[in-house]
Amino acid sequence: MLLAIPFPEIDPVLVEIGPLAIRWYALAYIVGLVGGWALARRLVSAQALWGAARPPARETLDDLLVYAAFGVILGGRLGYVVFYNPEVFLARPLEIFMLWQGGMSFHGGLAGAALGLWLFARKTGAHPLVVADLCAMVAPIGILLGRLANFIKPELWGRPSDVPWAMVFPGAGPLPRHPSQLYEAALEGLALFVVLMLVARAGGLRRSGLVTGVFAAGYGVARIICEFFREPDPQLGFLFGGATMGMLLSAPIIIAGAALIARAKGPQEARP
Repeated sequence: MLLAIPFPEIDPVLVEIGPLAIRWYALAYIVGLVGGWALARRLVSAQALWGAARPPARETLDDLLVYAAFGVILGGRLGYVVFYNPEVFLARPLEIFMLWQGGMSFHGGLAGAALGLWLFARKTGAHPLVVADLCAMVAPIGILLGRLANFIKPELWGRPSDVPWAMVFPGAGPLPRHPSQLYEAALEGLALFVVLMLVARAGGLRRSGLVTGVFAAGYGVARIICEFFREPDPQLGFLFGGATMGMLLSAPIIIAGAALIARAKGPQEARP
């Protein structure tokens, strides 16, 4: 066996009170949403970042949190069902609602969140692209925490490797593997968050859609890079030419992001 760093086995259940078990996985979603909400409140209060663009009123962000949460959870679950395991759920459709058994798709969650923020924008009269920019600014927080939860569980591990930091993951066989969850946490979460903060400080929030475009393109590129180190989902494997489902779903996100960057509107056009 190749040398490997021992996997730091962490109980996936953070705390258990009688029949109630609080798992790291669920906590990642909760803290990601609440942390994003808290940062969004600070961002909308910094009017200098927005210029003439009008962010949602601070008092409406509680509603935005609810719209985003439902969009992420429902979209993430349905995306997993449609993209990654349709045969299993067609055979046992009641398992679609068993969220505690795991199985969420980022791309589905992104689509659900987009629908949620659009509905929120319609309700409040905010400009959809301005709302999207605000959500894009805080989304990497949830991505970072979610990938760390994937590592703790553990799931979505990497491909076999002989790098010095490779790990033998429980349930993944005897071979050392890339800790690809940590790669994704670093690139899709931390690095993307830093890039978006720099874009915002440079005036990016004054051009509606620019931050959303940078987020979409940046996430898509980071995800495709990480897919080269991540083990494909066993029920799908490699699709063609070494491509994975994650790569295929990320390609249109990059294209959409590039289009938003290219046609980002000036602040005077951000008003509904």
